[in-house]
Amino acid sequence: MSSHTSVANGKGILVTSLDFELYWGIRDLESLKESRIRLANARSAVRSILHLFKTFEIHSTWATVGFLFLKNREELIQTSPAVRPDYRARSLSPYADIEAIGENEQQEPSCYAPSLVKEIRNTPYQEVGTHTFSHYYCLEDGQTLAAFQSDLTAAVAAAKHCDLKMRSIVFPRNQVNLSYLDACAEAGIVSYRGAGSHWMYRTRKRSDETFLRRASRVLNAYLNLGGHNSVPMETIARQRAPFNFPGSLHLRPPLMTIRPFERLALRRVYKGMDFAARRGHMYHLWFHPEDFANNSQKKLDILAKVLEHFAALRARNRMDSLNMGELAGRLLTGATVDKGSCMELAKQSP
Repeated sequence: MSSHTSVANGKGILVTSLDFELYWGIRDLESLKESRIRLANARSAVRSILHLFKTFEIHSTWATVGFLFLKNREELIQTSPAVRPDYRARSLSPYADIEAIGENEQQEPSCYAPSLVKEIRNTPYQEVGTHTFSHYYCLEDGQTLAAFQSDLTAAVAAAKHCDLKMRSIVFPRNQVNLSYLDACAEAGIVSYRGAGSHWMYRTRKRSDETFLRRASRVLNAYLNLGGHNSVPMETIARQRAPFNFPGSLHLRPPLMTIRPFERLALRRVYKGMDFAARRGHMYHLWFHPEDFANNSQKKLDILAKVLEHFAALRARNRMDSLNMGELAGRLLTGATVDKGSCMELAKQSP
């Protein structure tokens, strides 16, 4: 076995990633008018989550829609790709919305967020990754490899507006298209969050979704229906870049504010972390900052309890925290993961 096997040094690794989308992740489900108040609260939640991450020294990846990097409509239009997805379902394309939204972040904070991206970048151990430029759906009818490549080029260009280089990607709606990974590698991407292997998580286009699958995913946040979904580091290390760091559990806060659901949800996360720590596995917890928009303080308290549990495991030398780019960096160099090496890599990250 290669030196990759030493990457985890026998400890579990907690990876956290967030899908940072604001309006662009829900525009096909809600109107901008309907969502403005909730998304304003989501912006506040971003800062609160960053505060928690800083307090507990959590290394996390914020997969950010490229539109959010840009400060005004002119930049958005100039950065938009020439080749755009020709979805059969026209409602999936966000480009028709550009002329209807406000001019800049001050007028339309649900659609632009360069100030928040800057805060994420300036918080220790945080990686800003890409969620594609336009919240691109890689499995929907009508999209093509050429359109995806054009979108990814635009995402890289948008990130440069904030002096950032993209190393990690999360595919919107978890529509992982394996045939697009070479294009990701060419763009400098070294890691992605894959879909879980259980049937309820297998990647597919929206029209192939079923109520049973959606309901099962919600229940799985509270009851162990699909396993812990942690991954041995040896399994990950046998890949080539971009490395697949599959999601283990979606932290779903909406029902957590009801006490019985809160206990179930916390126990579900704790047991997954404990299992990964015992086995020396990677455990990948992911969520949306927008999930914390309503009743946010209660939900943030629950997130704090999750991070406290991790901190207890770290104090016993059983688990470390890495963002996706850091873990990929360790795999590429074969370096052992420890707190000192993580701090050094964080200093080197753009």
